[in-house]
Amino acid sequence: MGEERSAASVRAVEIGVAALIFLFGALVVFDSARVGARWGEDGPQPGYFPFYVGLLICVAGVTIFMLALRNFSLAAKSFVSREALKKILTVLVPTVVYVALISRLGFYVASTLYIAYFMWRLGNYPWLKIVPVAVGVSVAFFLIFEIWFQVPLPKGPLEAVLGLN
Repeated sequence: MGEERSAASVRAVEIGVAALIFLFGALVVFDSARVGARWGEDGPQPGYFPFYVGLLICVAGVTIFMLALRNFSLAAKSFVSREALKKILTVLVPTVVYVALISRLGFYVASTLYIAYFMWRLGNYPWLKIVPVAVGVSVAFFLIFEIWFQVPLPKGPLEAVLGLN
C-alpha cells in the first residue's frame, strides 16, 4: 500500500486556524467598541471586559500564526490525507445541507431526507428498507417532541398542508 497524498499540511492548517482565531478576536474587539469599551462614570461600559478578552484572543491568533510561519517542519507533516478528507466531507457536506434544509422544509422532512441519504449512500440499503426507516424515525421524532414533550420543532410546507403547524 503506497503513501497517501496529503490534503493539507499541519502548518497550513495552523495558519488557517490562527487566522480564524484572530478574526474572531477582531470581531469581539470591534463589537465591544461598538457597545462601549471604556470606563464610564458609573463603572465599566458593557464592552469593557469583552474588548480586552478580544485583544487577548487576537494576540493568541497572531502568536499561533507566527509560530506556524517559523516552524518549517510542520509543512512536511500531513494534517489529513486526501482519502480521509473525502470521508470527512462525505459526512460534513450532507450535514450542512441538512441544517440548511431545516429552515425551508422543516425538521421532520429534512430529517427524513437526511436519514434516507445516509442509508442509501453509506449503507447501500435498498429503498424498501430506507423509506420505512427514514419515515419511521421522523414520525417517532414527531411523537416524542411534539406530543410527548410538547416541544415544537421547525415545520415546513408539508406540515402546513397536513395542518400540523
